[in-house]
Amino acid sequence: MRWLTTLLFLFLAIYATAQDKQASITGAVVDEDNKAIPGVNIIILGKINGVASNDSGLFTITVPANKAFALTFSHAGFNALQKNFFLSAGETEIIAVTLLKNGTTLDTVIIRDERERQEVGLVKINPKNALTLPSTTGGIEGLIKTLVGSNNELTSQYSVRGGSYDENLIYINDFEVFRPYLVSSGQQEGLSFINPALTKNVNFYTGGFQSKYGDKMSSVLDIQYTKPTQIAGSAYVSLLEQGLHLEGSKRNGSVTYIAGVRNKSNRNLLSSQPTLGNYLPSASDAQAYITWKLSTKWQLELLGIYATSRFSFMPESVKKTSAVFSPLFSASVGLDVSFEGQEKDSYTSTLVGATIVNNTSKNVKLKWLLNRFTDSENENFDITGAYLFGDRDFDNSSGTFGEITNPLGAGITQNYGRNKLNITVLNASHKGSFAKGNNFLQWGTTIEQTNITDQLRQFEYRDSAGYSLPNNAPNLLLFAAQNNSADLSIQKYSGYLQNNIHLLKGTNDITIQAGIRVNYNSLNKQLLVSPRAQISWKPGLKKDLVFKLAAGVYSQPPFYRELRTYNGDLNTDVLAQKSVQIVAGADYNFKTSGSKPFRLTTEIYYKSISALNPYDIDNVKIKYFGNNNAKGYTTGAEFRLFGQLVTDAESWLSVAFMRSRENLNDDFYFQYKNAAGEIIDANTTDQLVTDSVRTDVGFVRRPTDRLITVGLFLEDYLATNKNFKAHLNLLYGSNMSYNIPNSTRFRNGLIIDPYIRADVGFSVLLLSEQTIRRSHSPFKGVKNIWLSVEVFNIIDRANTISYQLIKDFSNATYAIPNRLTPRLLNAKLLVRF
Repeated sequence: MRWLTTLLFLFLAIYATAQDKQASITGAVVDEDNKAIPGVNIIILGKINGVASNDSGLFTITVPANKAFALTFSHAGFNALQKNFFLSAGETEIIAVTLLKNGTTLDTVIIRDERERQEVGLVKINPKNALTLPSTTGGIEGLIKTLVGSNNELTSQYSVRGGSYDENLIYINDFEVFRPYLVSSGQQEGLSFINPALTKNVNFYTGGFQSKYGDKMSSVLDIQYTKPTQIAGSAYVSLLEQGLHLEGSKRNGSVTYIAGVRNKSNRNLLSSQPTLGNYLPSASDAQAYITWKLSTKWQLELLGIYATSRFSFMPESVKKTSAVFSPLFSASVGLDVSFEGQEKDSYTSTLVGATIVNNTSKNVKLKWLLNRFTDSENENFDITGAYLFGDRDFDNSSGTFGEITNPLGAGITQNYGRNKLNITVLNASHKGSFAKGNNFLQWGTTIEQTNITDQLRQFEYRDSAGYSLPNNAPNLLLFAAQNNSADLSIQKYSGYLQNNIHLLKGTNDITIQAGIRVNYNSLNKQLLVSPRAQISWKPGLKKDLVFKLAAGVYSQPPFYRELRTYNGDLNTDVLAQKSVQIVAGADYNFKTSGSKPFRLTTEIYYKSISALNPYDIDNVKIKYFGNNNAKGYTTGAEFRLFGQLVTDAESWLSVAFMRSRENLNDDFYFQYKNAAGEIIDANTTDQLVTDSVRTDVGFVRRPTDRLITVGLFLEDYLATNKNFKAHLNLLYGSNMSYNIPNSTRFRNGLIIDPYIRADVGFSVLLLSEQTIRRSHSPFKGVKNIWLSVEVFNIIDRANTISYQLIKDFSNATYAIPNRLTPRLLNAKLLVRF
């Protein structure tokens, strides 16, 4: 008996010792779309046997304790993954593992779903790059600008194929979002409305988009937020922006949540602006997306966004130098201005949306959406500037170096404004889809109530050489003034019906998408019918090539800014702008001799625009004429190459050629002649006007016309260490026209020089998932940590965004450029957990 007792205690001691030397790891394995992967083999490196993930992607494995080891994760169709660990005895670690499908490291290069290649104008964007791409605006829009070009790094707004900023549709989880409307310069803008940390899919359509999307003429940015499967998050801190996001799921995945907060201050960026002063910009937002699976067929989705931006500015002085817009002078001139006063602006937007999804059957899906969007904007400014301009001394050996030595003009300007805008949009929608055989039918209806109230109270006073401009002594006149208000209530009704038909499969793959969209609003009582169709053909060739063709009608009813005339009056009789668009393209996947994947897309397009509402752009402020008194067209070609110059490093090149023209119905002017037949000024008193000649301006460049646009993004890493990366963002845009305000003769009177910008970023992986960490490590739950340093505008080019027009004593006009940001250094720390 004593022998048996001793043996039992010895057995228990050995068992306890063995238990002390063991730990466990439990977790979930998912793919890039956060879908569970069953049957994944999880094995300790060097061992033969292991465990497999269950149908929910979950697993638990016993592992050795107090020593370093590695787990390998493998599954057919996915890239194998290795993770390193160091656990204490008895410890259980919970992890989340993401496996990438074979050959799908680059979402923008290798297309997982063939339907993406069949849609005209579609560019898939990897939202992960939005957190690493060097950009002063950051976010998804920073990526878009490398594809469509830019002329202002301070704004998240973009122009697509000659369209204005107002011609772009933006959706988040099927809810349309809007930008502030009173913003007049990029430096006043806050955060982008889209949080890339919450984003799962980004579909960007540059034209020829389907009937299911709304009534605008240029582009669609379709954002889908993530439905997470496990607890995770990220946090980042930079000199310009800070952010935090959390995500997770509960009740076995029936409830998911993802939320994020961000804060941004461009003070360091704006402090290098030519205009010296005290800049106090700040912007913050909070966003959340929650899903609740009520049953096997019903699901509830909630989206909430609150965004606020504040901008305060107390200018002090500015020194500018420019060439002269006048045949009377050929030398460069300088402008020195001293300021008094300040500007205080605030912009607040909210979006609350609820969606009920009903998967009636395998082939039928129904959605009901209800959302409320609000926008509250306030602009308050009262700034007086005393200016002196003339020839500037550039002789650095002179005692007056940098000063104006030959004054050509002097005066005072005052800009005053008290503007308010409130917009509320209530939207109720239904969407559905039905799939059977080779058909995929989609439909939708929308009822929308828009309430707009605003108050515009602003004026500009100019005093030059002792008299006010315009000069009408002895009266005191304002150079420009607006004193208007509006109170609008607009009902909008829209709907669409479309069908995707897969005609042929196999050797020749043909897909046709045809649909029609209807829109009506109570403001101008205009009914719009917009048929749209596209076809794709993948011939049975050895080369992976797809051809695409699309045609359709795209109309844009006026919303708010289009109703305001140049002087601020409200014209509710403005009709929708209409365009007929034709797009043809090709999509080619191929590999180089080194077996690196590449994708080349090509598209040519033509847009004929009628009932055009002309506009001018000053920085980011769009000033419409407020009538449909023009026609126009835009035509061009785009070429984009996506690929891997080095393995696992994403790069792309975008080259576009475009021509955009417009013809105003009343764009004519008169030239006057004297008795000798010479052209003279009609206001001349010492010569008699004997004749006049009417000149029609005809077609001129649109404000967004740009012949050549090039965007390049390159990513590379050290050959000996992939944890050290570098990325280059390069943008080039040829010159653009700048219109002289209220001048028919000089509609294209000025030229904005080409926009050239290069941003460089360097990143180092400080901590990776493979890094061995002890159980008591403070970084135990951290997946990775990246530190990056970015140099914006590394070539320090003084790009021009607009012009300030000044008159001298002889009434000659001088164009003084308003410059954008110089070179700037930024640092960023990103932690994922």
